[in-house]
Amino acid sequence: MQRGSSLDVNPMWILRSSTSSPFGRKITVGAGLCGLSDRIRMVTSVPRDPADPVRQLNPLGKLPTLVLEDGSALFDSRVILEWLDAQAGGGRIIPTGEHHFEALRLQAVGDGMMDASVQQMSERRHHEGSALSQIWMDYQREKVTRSLAFVMSHREMLSGTPHVGHIALACALAYLDYRFDGYWRVGYPDLVDWLDGFAAAVPSFAASAHPV
Repeated sequence: MQRGSSLDVNPMWILRSSTSSPFGRKITVGAGLCGLSDRIRMVTSVPRDPADPVRQLNPLGKLPTLVLEDGSALFDSRVILEWLDAQAGGGRIIPTGEHHFEALRLQAVGDGMMDASVQQMSERRHHEGSALSQIWMDYQREKVTRSLAFVMSHREMLSGTPHVGHIALACALAYLDYRFDGYWRVGYPDLVDWLDGFAAAVPSFAASAHPV
């Protein structure tokens, strides 16, 4: 039997990530929706550490990285979620019909929001006081603002069975709560309600909450 095939009885995979990574959280949530949570063990990685194995596993040295039982690695979060969906038989979190590209588009929006938020955190981490670029911070925050408005103008994307787009959006909103005090909540009460509903319907989302 070929190792790593869908015929393996209990394949085990290692998720190199961190509890603060919104992209890593996508994998945890997606694995839960695919019924594969028990096959993944998360190992905390610190990409800034030159000795961290993630640099050898992933040439980009980024989280999340999923290590398969044969030692090969998958990255980034979009690729990992597509692979998990395939392992679960297909169509579990990536729609195959008319809503396929709608789901992927929403995932792109959610991923972009997370990236813009992480960029702001990185700027804060590496530059203080007058060295911090407010122009860069504003540029990234405006991406989030436009994305929130885009989602609200395409509310139809929020309905239906949870998929990769919903996962990415939920993780993006939760990261804004975690790192930016949930400033978005005041202007988007409908999104607050949607996120509450998503959390209630998807146990793996609540179980993977960022640390307090």
